[in-house]
Amino acid sequence: MLLRLIRAHLKPYIRPITLIVFLQLVATLATLYLPTLNADIIDDGVVKGDTGYILRLGGVMIGVTLVQVVCSIGGVYYGARTAMALGRDIRAAVFDRVQSFSARELGRFGAPSLITRTTNDVQQVQMLVLMAFTLMVAAPIMCVGGIALALQQDVPLSGLLLLIVPVLGLITGVVLIRMRPLFRGVQSRIDTVNRVLREQITGIRVIRAFVRDDHERRRFTTANEGLLDVSLRAGRLMALMFPAVMLVVNLSSVAVVWFGGHRIDDGEMQIGALTAFLAYLMQILMSVMMATFMFMMVPRAEVCAERVQEVLTTESSVAPPRVPVTVPAARRRGLLELTGVEFRYPGAEEPVLRDVSLIARPGETTAVIGSTGSGKSTLLGLVPRLFDATAGRVRVDGVDVTALDPVVLTETVGLVPQKPYLFSGTVASNLRYGNPDATDEELWRALEVAQAREFVEQLPEGLAAPIAQGGGNVSGGQRQRLAIARALVRRPAIYLFDDSFSALDYATDARLRLALAAETSEATVVIVAQRVSTIRNADRIVVLDEGRVVGTGTHPELMESNPTYREIVLSQLTEREAA
Repeated sequence: MLLRLIRAHLKPYIRPITLIVFLQLVATLATLYLPTLNADIIDDGVVKGDTGYILRLGGVMIGVTLVQVVCSIGGVYYGARTAMALGRDIRAAVFDRVQSFSARELGRFGAPSLITRTTNDVQQVQMLVLMAFTLMVAAPIMCVGGIALALQQDVPLSGLLLLIVPVLGLITGVVLIRMRPLFRGVQSRIDTVNRVLREQITGIRVIRAFVRDDHERRRFTTANEGLLDVSLRAGRLMALMFPAVMLVVNLSSVAVVWFGGHRIDDGEMQIGALTAFLAYLMQILMSVMMATFMFMMVPRAEVCAERVQEVLTTESSVAPPRVPVTVPAARRRGLLELTGVEFRYPGAEEPVLRDVSLIARPGETTAVIGSTGSGKSTLLGLVPRLFDATAGRVRVDGVDVTALDPVVLTETVGLVPQKPYLFSGTVASNLRYGNPDATDEELWRALEVAQAREFVEQLPEGLAAPIAQGGGNVSGGQRQRLAIARALVRRPAIYLFDDSFSALDYATDARLRLALAAETSEATVVIVAQRVSTIRNADRIVVLDEGRVVGTGTHPELMESNPTYREIVLSQLTEREAA
């Protein structure tokens, strides 16, 4: 999974990767050549007292060192650039995939996990690639070249390598096998910490209102301690590896000096050759340590790659049409038809909606009312394809929404969700989210209709007034009115209001509905509401009960003929008020 992810996203960078390999190859060969030059200086220069030879080879060593330094810097520079570009591309791919998800996929992964996968998980893969470019390219070259040159210096002494290298491999393998499940646990615990922290930040008012600070502190402590525990276990293994490797390295050096000294004493080896052999031994062991350091990152990067790939390979349940149908702007009337619609969540025993049929016409207001959990919001979500119906058809201007061009659908439908969300920026930037080309006059007009102009004019910066993430610096009613204004700026053919007036007082609600009636007189308006006063004057009222349509008509008609509607109305109004 890790190799598949990296290979797929490194294809555009073949040329810089080739350059990185070349630079690392030259730098490593230069590094390997230096001990041989040093041995020649000792054996043929120092021992023989030839100062000229020492100076000549010393100059060559300086030149080789400069080549090694320049190539190393170049390799690290291009390796870092390529690794950072890889991380950028993977993050962009994950973001694009998440943007295509329906509410079903978003609910399956959850926002905290998606954030972790897009940031921390991608960063782990990116760091592995960086280490591979800067360490792993050089490590095998240095190891093989070091062994070959060590054999050239003294074959019998090289027999020590047959013991040293397998011992290092065994230590590395045991640690890596044990670290993989621990790193999977680390990423899972990070998800948990993110989820708890996100809930606590979002629900800080509720926490303080119910004085649950200690309870939430304990929840976070539990999640935090869980992350600490698994991180410590992984850290202990990592801490154990380096002392173990260094112990092998130091014992190997002592063994080389011991046996090498005896061979020099017997006249079977020169002092320079022993010095070079020691240098090559250290280079071999350093290459193994570099590979070990990188392989320590592999288990975590592998787990992260699996999590990233899980997102990238998940297909949205709302698939774009293969041959999208385009409706010219002049023909977009906004006729909405639902025929025999059913929606069932995966694995659910009962559907949320069953055999729902209704028609919402241009120039009319259609209201949907029902008890909590009757499927009202789900019904509206089917129109802009937040999720697709599992049976039946949803048509806009006679075209099934699953076949309609997504661009045409988004231009035709304007949704004000039950929980309006504002983005960090300004009032103007949030309103222009619906229409980037809207003028200030159009923004003020939308604010006036949405009954938001007065409070925006009172802000010192007006349209340039800052809005915090999620609209946290404005009230719930102001958030709803700004969300309604954002939809009005777009001027769609179909307006969907999902309980969008619930935070407004009755007077503001009445003024807003009166202004909306004039502004949307030619559009199709569908309103979901709990408040009867909001929908009683609608041209058509659809009553939902347990996902079924149990009544359709005007307010007076339903009061006479529909017990469910009458029960809802009388729970809010008296008989005289309802008449």
